[in-house]
Amino acid sequence: MMEDDKKLAALVRKGLESQGFMVDFCDHGDDAYALATTRVYDALVLDIMVPGRDGLSILRNLRDQRLTVPVILVTARSALNERLEGLNLGADDYLSKPFYVDELIARLHAVTRRAAGHPLALLQHGPVSINLVAREVRRDGEIVELTAREFALLTYLLRSPGQTFTRAQICEHVWNYHFDPGTNLVDVYVQRLRRKLAGADGSDDSLIETIRSVGYRARAVPAPSAKPL
Repeated sequence: MMEDDKKLAALVRKGLESQGFMVDFCDHGDDAYALATTRVYDALVLDIMVPGRDGLSILRNLRDQRLTVPVILVTARSALNERLEGLNLGADDYLSKPFYVDELIARLHAVTRRAAGHPLALLQHGPVSINLVAREVRRDGEIVELTAREFALLTYLLRSPGQTFTRAQICEHVWNYHFDPGTNLVDVYVQRLRRKLAGADGSDDSLIETIRSVGYRARAVPAPSAKPL
């Protein structure tokens, strides 16, 4: 979420995280644009008036790049022309300040439900599938119960199979704080995921691989080989 009002940002973060959302906040348009174009999100909430790039220009550039992530625009102004411009640029919804956090949550659920038909709404990695809208994980068709942090960690890794992430990168994205070299928090959560995602017989097929002295990655799934005609 892009919001330069620190009190509002803190209030919204508390409300969203209480509902299981994992949230990245920034208060500058240039930072928001960098995040939106280098990370994968289920939805973006963009304040129109912030320092740096404004919300409308970020939206315009995202749609020009054919990035289809749902976008909710937020503004303190109520001018009809501005709302129409945002919708015409490809915004999925519009929210005027002041607003209730519950209303934002409802709108986030709505725009992500509408995006459910898009291929990005479902991550498939071998026997494991993640429904990003329902926030549901299955292994071989069976539901796997995960905490919000476990879900965020698994999704982060599985969005980029084969890419190695350092413990610092994982800690910053999943827990929103800088990595402490003395903590084994990431390692503990990876082990929990491995146990929960093990096969029905308890076997571990190394869905998440350890890269010694670096971090972790989701095992790359090889492309199916061509069958002879």
